[in-house]
Amino acid sequence: MTTTSMRRSALAAGILYLITFVSSIPAVLLLDPAVTDPGFILGTGADGQVRLGALLDIVNALACIGTAVALYSVVKRQHEGFALGFVTTRILEAAVLMIGTVTILALVTLRESAATATDASSFLAAGASLVAVRDWSFVLGTGVPALNALLLGGLMYRSRLVPRAIPLLGLIGAPVFGSWVVGYVLGMTEDGTAWHAIGVAPIFIWELSLGLWMTIKGFRREAPLMVEVAARSTGHDGLAAVARPQTAVTTPGGAA
Repeated sequence: MTTTSMRRSALAAGILYLITFVSSIPAVLLLDPAVTDPGFILGTGADGQVRLGALLDIVNALACIGTAVALYSVVKRQHEGFALGFVTTRILEAAVLMIGTVTILALVTLRESAATATDASSFLAAGASLVAVRDWSFVLGTGVPALNALLLGGLMYRSRLVPRAIPLLGLIGAPVFGSWVVGYVLGMTEDGTAWHAIGVAPIFIWELSLGLWMTIKGFRREAPLMVEVAARSTGHDGLAAVARPQTAVTTPGGAA
């Protein structure tokens, strides 16, 4: 891998991270009528808005996977097991979010049938069930970034490909946000609490700042991995020695 390909990987990953923000935030607003109005399934008028929100969630899920694909060839040089774990958790996040998207689209389809139905109570019950599935998929899907932050944050912190303050935010937020998800599953907390906000804020800032840095700056040229890649690209093995440990060689007589 050359320095040029490293820059392309950083740019692709950075743009994809930013796409997750550009798609997911408007999606929450567009889907609001479907997930907050118990009578949505019997009403009229917001189908186009909700379908657009679902489409943006699909874009978000695909962009999640894209970030892992773009970064894998880079971060596996630091630790292949953690890099593979990052790819796996990113795919898991996308899959769980897609489950929520499917339930929303199913709700819209069911709503079209409800327009001519006479038994409103059964449709209301079905709609509430679909919204409940979507809510849980949203909680669990947005909770997976805590694992992403531990894996990718650790890799970025060790490799110094970006300033250490950026992954440090993820490493701090991961256990707090992860504990909130566990607490939510156990019924110990709710959405919108201080516990939730304290956990979400550093994860949000970590992913946003990572995306902006990789898009605008790329990877830090003084990072050991970048020094090694640059040395190999130009054929100067002496520069690569900066990035790898030295081993002493002793002669049979005992002199180094």
